[in-house]
Amino acid sequence: MTAVPQVAGRELLNSPSDGISNLRFSNHSDHLLVSSWDKSVRLYDASANVLRGEFMHGGPVLDCCFHDDSSGFSASADNTVRRLVFSLGKEDILGRHDAPVRCIEYSYATGQVITGSWDKTLKCWDPRGASGQERTIVGTYAQPERIYSMSLVGNRLVVATAGRHVNVYDLRNMSQPEQRKESSLKYQTRCVRCYPNGTGYALSSVEGRIAMEFFDLSEAGQSKKYAFKCHRKSEAGRDIVYPVNAIAFHPIYGTFATGGCDGYVNVWDGNNKKRLYQYSKYPTSIAALSFSRDGRLLAVASSYTYEEGDKPHEPDAIFVRSVNEVEVKPKPKAYPNPTT
Repeated sequence: MTAVPQVAGRELLNSPSDGISNLRFSNHSDHLLVSSWDKSVRLYDASANVLRGEFMHGGPVLDCCFHDDSSGFSASADNTVRRLVFSLGKEDILGRHDAPVRCIEYSYATGQVITGSWDKTLKCWDPRGASGQERTIVGTYAQPERIYSMSLVGNRLVVATAGRHVNVYDLRNMSQPEQRKESSLKYQTRCVRCYPNGTGYALSSVEGRIAMEFFDLSEAGQSKKYAFKCHRKSEAGRDIVYPVNAIAFHPIYGTFATGGCDGYVNVWDGNNKKRLYQYSKYPTSIAALSFSRDGRLLAVASSYTYEEGDKPHEPDAIFVRSVNEVEVKPKPKAYPNPTT
């Protein structure tokens, strides 16, 4: 195994045995929920480096999210949506899709669980009812293609699908998308994440690019959008491009981290269009990222994502690093000294 520098952060014990699909910090504590291709969802206390619980599913788990510190939800390739009760160590099936469930979110605004599947549908569920699809499903909404990534902010939901489609919904009226867009990036979408201030979203693709988009459709609003290159390197005169798998916004400063198949995590100041920081290289691809609720910790999933096919690779690992303010706080713009 390649030695990992200490600056990478502390490696969590009892990490998944196969690819890590996502990880998320709780909004209430330093608990971390991790989904994996090894058919498990794991609950960690990231500060104490302790595995608090493990739930096994019938297929690879493609996404997970918290409800609160006592329960959460998962999306599985066995087509099921599951509710996980941490305090009791048990789970039940909330409902099903007709194909693997790729994305899951819990909306604090509506109290609903929202799932996106490769069956080209978005579903909303009421988790308070008894288990069983007929009793918990609120609505099913057809999408133009398979769902690859989703993100929520307030009452807004952004859904990114195959074919570079992006649908923006208002959760208070799901009858049709508020906006139907095509990604401004030329190639397949990997990740979408909403800005914490609710004004727009960042979109990443397999071509080593990020697009910064805004909900405001006025000319002034759309004039702010832009895209930039990242997670690339030049070698022997060639530009080598890496997919950007993960985006995570800092909850305090609104800056954001990106993780790519190059094994690097970069931190960006989107407003000033600058890179603030680059962490030391991780053992393999960055599959997922999450900041803790106060922004003091960053969880990094170092997990090979098979972009170069089935080949020997470093073991999957989760690193939790302490975040210094200098890495994530926007730098003030420099102004020339006034003449006297």
